[in-house]
Amino acid sequence: MPERSKSSSVSNLPLILDIDDFKGDFSFDALFGNLVNELLPSFQEEEADTEGGHGLGGTEALPNGHDRASSDAAKFAQGDSIPLFPEVDALLSLFKDSCKELIDLRKQVDGRLHNLKKEVSTQDAKHRKTQTELEKGVDGLFDSFARLDSRISSVGQTAAKIGDHLQSADAQRETASQTIELVKYLMEFNSSPGDLMELSPLFSDDSRVAEAASIAQKLRSFAEEDIARAVPSVVGSATASRGLEVAVANLQEYCNELENRLLSRFDAASQRRELSTMSECAKILSQFNRGSSAMQHYVATRPMFIDVEIMNSDTRLVLGDQGSQASPSNVARGLSSLYKEIKDTVRKEAATIMAVFPSPNDVMSILVQRVLEQRVTALLDKLLLKPSLVNPPPMEEGGLLLYLRMLAVAYEKTQELARELRAVGCGDLDVEGLTESLFSSHMDEYPEHEQASLGQLYQAKLDELRAENQNVSDSTGTIGRSKGTSVASSHQQISVAVVTEFVRWNEEALTRCTLFSSQPATLAANVKAVFTCLLDQVSQYITDGLERARDSLTEAAAMRERFVLGTNLSRRVAAAAASAAEAAAAAGESSFRSFMVAVQRCGSSVAIVQQYFANSISRLLLPVDGAHAASCEEMAAAMSSAEGAAYKGLQQCIETVMAEVERLLSAEQKATDYRSPDDGMAPDHRPTNACTRVVAYLSRVLEAAFTALEGLNKQAFLTELGNRLYKGLLNHWQKFTFNPSGGLRLKRDITEYGEFVRSFNAPSVDEKFELLGILANVFIVAPESLSSLFEGTPSIRKDAQRFIQLREDYKSAKLASRLSSLWSGSS
Repeated sequence: MPERSKSSSVSNLPLILDIDDFKGDFSFDALFGNLVNELLPSFQEEEADTEGGHGLGGTEALPNGHDRASSDAAKFAQGDSIPLFPEVDALLSLFKDSCKELIDLRKQVDGRLHNLKKEVSTQDAKHRKTQTELEKGVDGLFDSFARLDSRISSVGQTAAKIGDHLQSADAQRETASQTIELVKYLMEFNSSPGDLMELSPLFSDDSRVAEAASIAQKLRSFAEEDIARAVPSVVGSATASRGLEVAVANLQEYCNELENRLLSRFDAASQRRELSTMSECAKILSQFNRGSSAMQHYVATRPMFIDVEIMNSDTRLVLGDQGSQASPSNVARGLSSLYKEIKDTVRKEAATIMAVFPSPNDVMSILVQRVLEQRVTALLDKLLLKPSLVNPPPMEEGGLLLYLRMLAVAYEKTQELARELRAVGCGDLDVEGLTESLFSSHMDEYPEHEQASLGQLYQAKLDELRAENQNVSDSTGTIGRSKGTSVASSHQQISVAVVTEFVRWNEEALTRCTLFSSQPATLAANVKAVFTCLLDQVSQYITDGLERARDSLTEAAAMRERFVLGTNLSRRVAAAAASAAEAAAAAGESSFRSFMVAVQRCGSSVAIVQQYFANSISRLLLPVDGAHAASCEEMAAAMSSAEGAAYKGLQQCIETVMAEVERLLSAEQKATDYRSPDDGMAPDHRPTNACTRVVAYLSRVLEAAFTALEGLNKQAFLTELGNRLYKGLLNHWQKFTFNPSGGLRLKRDITEYGEFVRSFNAPSVDEKFELLGILANVFIVAPESLSSLFEGTPSIRKDAQRFIQLREDYKSAKLASRLSSLWSGSS
């Protein structure tokens, strides 16, 4: 924009505004300052102070506009009379001019912007037109490329077909060339039978053995296929076939000769440990029956299969010196040493096989199979002599158990060897299955041998126990027979240690079942059979023990019967009978204690079997449906016979106890106990001697029952005994006559009996003895008070009727007629 000349008038102030001032980093403050700097010196000074004196000379650089001199502002500031704000007019004029210039500038900008829009619109139209033309050209170019690509693809396919035809033609040419060569060699072999002298040098050159072997195999294969396709009905074909048969025979002879020559070279190289030569021969021999002859020959010539001393050494290492009986522990150590030696030998052979043979896995399979089938089997045949089940070896020679232990040791160690050989390498051979087959003859009858062994052990143990018992009986003699002590002691008692030994045998058999049985169903069947043996043994043993204890009770009862004598005996005979009765009582008490010990040990034995079943048997039977439940039922059935014997014995024990109670009551109870004379002396409040003796006897003898029995068995036994005691006492007291003092004595006896039976923890028995105490009052109260006794307890009126008849004054007081109305009402 052109500058205007400077003057003193406000309207003449120059304006310096340019379009460029509004470009870039525009600042309104800088524009405003550029306009008013000359008119407002104070503003200029503030600007200078703010900028820290960065002005130079009398000039100041503004960011928008040009440099402006400050001399006019100084001159303008000098005047004599200055208005309060003299710059107002100048500023107004300046602002108006500035507005005009800004309006002009806006018009200029609008004009230029309009021109630019028109120019841009024109260029955009040209651009769109050009772009459309380019797109059409590109589409045409793509069509050309597509046609070119299709053509190239067609040419490429044609070239590939030509290449395939050329390759096929070359292969056919090569095949034809080889066929011509093979036909020439075939004609040589077809010359005459057995004539191999006229063959090409190829078939006799040792340096070309591999090539000769390959050609010979091809010729043989061709000739054999041609013979197989020959049709005898066509004369020409038949003639050709006869000619090829000559060639086949000659080729077979040549191949055999060549194979033998290579095997000889292989053996020589093997003795010299020339692995490269061995490998070369093995590679060539692999063309003959896939190298089976070379592999079989190599394995068969290993020293461990042909050296007799090695085989004898195996036997000595495992079985020991000839004539000595080997033990399972020694056999286990011997097998470990031998199998370690075999494993090390196979590992060394594996290194050679890997370096020599082109198919080492096949050779390893043959080697491991030969080791198991020859070396291991030869040893097992000597170690495991299958015993007869009809005539088993005696226990003095180890019995069937020794065979089973040997079988378990051999099986376990051989399985370990199989796993180690699998780790070394055995190709595709099922080494585990082959190992199982080595023991198949033993596994077929294994369950029967295991059961027979357990039966043999059981029978041997019974024989041992009988011998021990016989020795004890012989040593004691008949010293104690007169005292009755030998009735129980002469019978063999149940031993928990023996049952524990039965379980230990079964655990050992269970270990073998687990070892030999890989399938859950087979394992469950074998375990069930073995456990059934234990159930039968324990059931028979404890049942026999209980029956022997019952025999003691029966003998004691027979002794009591023998010494039951009638009345009117002489004093000497009565004394002898009393002594014999005491002996019978002692025998009965001893038998009672022995039976209770038998019952206690029976319970302990059953608990041992149940715990063994829960800890060891259950987990093996659960995987098979129904096996666990069946064994539980079988266990319950097996123990039922023992339970029956125990129940009968406990009934005999009650009979024994009650027989002694009745004997004591009969011997010790006096008529004067319950009908003491009225001599003015104070009544005796002590229990009678008979009561004291009976309670002392019961306390002593039932101590064994309290210890032996438990739970419901104890409760049932004591309840039955309490009821029998109640009935026995009722019957006993029916023999006596009671006066009032005797009634008090009876009540004291009943209290004593009641306190004792409370230890039974049988509420029904306690109730009966409490009613007995009430019933005894019929002997104490006056006749006129009898009817009031039964008002609260009508249930005892029947017993009370019998008891009232035992009153001393029953007839004299005419109680029968007095109480007739009471009895009729109760009925």
